[in-house]
Amino acid sequence: MKITAALLRDSHQPFAVEQLDLDDRLGPDQVLVRIVATGLCHTDLSVRDQHMPSTFPVLLGHEGAGVVEAVGAGVAKVKPGDGVVLTPASCHRCTNCLSGHPSYCETGMALNLPGARADGEFELHDCEGHTVSGGFFGQSSFATYAVTVQANVVPVADDLPLELLGPLGCGLQTGAGTVLNVLHPRPGESIAIFGTGPVGLAAVMAARAAGCTSVIAIDVNEQRLALALELGATHTINSREGPAAEKINESVAGGVHYAVDTTGRSDVIDQALGSLRIMGRCALLAIPSTPTVEIAWARLMRGISIQYVFEGDSVPDVLIPQLLSLYRAGMFPFDKMVTYYPLEQINQAVADFEKGNVIKAVLRMPKYHD
Repeated sequence: MKITAALLRDSHQPFAVEQLDLDDRLGPDQVLVRIVATGLCHTDLSVRDQHMPSTFPVLLGHEGAGVVEAVGAGVAKVKPGDGVVLTPASCHRCTNCLSGHPSYCETGMALNLPGARADGEFELHDCEGHTVSGGFFGQSSFATYAVTVQANVVPVADDLPLELLGPLGCGLQTGAGTVLNVLHPRPGESIAIFGTGPVGLAAVMAARAAGCTSVIAIDVNEQRLALALELGATHTINSREGPAAEKINESVAGGVHYAVDTTGRSDVIDQALGSLRIMGRCALLAIPSTPTVEIAWARLMRGISIQYVFEGDSVPDVLIPQLLSLYRAGMFPFDKMVTYYPLEQINQAVADFEKGNVIKAVLRMPKYHD
């Protein structure tokens, strides 16, 4: 079938909106989804900049939401007409998947990186018949249609606009899941969140919903810090004005219980560790642009622990409905972060995102924007 897609033909290049051919013949476990909208995530740009491997041309996009168009013979989870949020791929058979940690699926890397299908065939081709790498995070949703499998779709009720929900599938579940699934703060505890992009702000909202009474947001962008206060932060710090760790320790005697870094920068991680109290815990979430991180031993010798968290260590079928319940209750107002763009303006969305002019850009497919 013919689809409209934002294709990345080579690294460090702009996206090109083109017509592609999608093989929509479904296997027993597959689902064809008509995409309504998809979020633009830093991970997509990490592929563009080759901080994550890929072969080109490639169809990215991994925060899709849409309507089920058709299902394979073995699909029981959803039916045509259902609204769904798409999530990363996992095998649902390995030890990690079966123990409730599909983010750490033993074959997750192979399943989520773009390329051919498991049988070696490509389901995407350009108008000249050349192969296009697809299946990014199990979906490649910078397009009007995507083929995925039933394990990667989360059914959602029809009381909320589908165009809003795609970011729940990756960025927002990463930030919120890290707080709710990994750190498990108790009411009255404290947390510092470094970086107030969509992942960091999701962590802010989740921390407030969990009952943290000190939620400190750190960034260099005053507009984002102002939004962090609106979304649940109790304190904000502009790190251009001096070492954040010192200011945090002035605000919370003894340091915070938890810190979350969304930047991947060694200097910021050093400040996150310095903000912690004895035996505090730090979660790292970024896809870094450098191969190593430098940490002073002195930061660790107070019983500090560090954990890298992927996709919020979430079971999407559990966490996404939880976040939607919090949204309905006014406790996870992620719609305040979203700016919409038509798919054909993807390069403008990228530019605005990289300049810090928008927090979460969401691309609406041609059929759905004005």
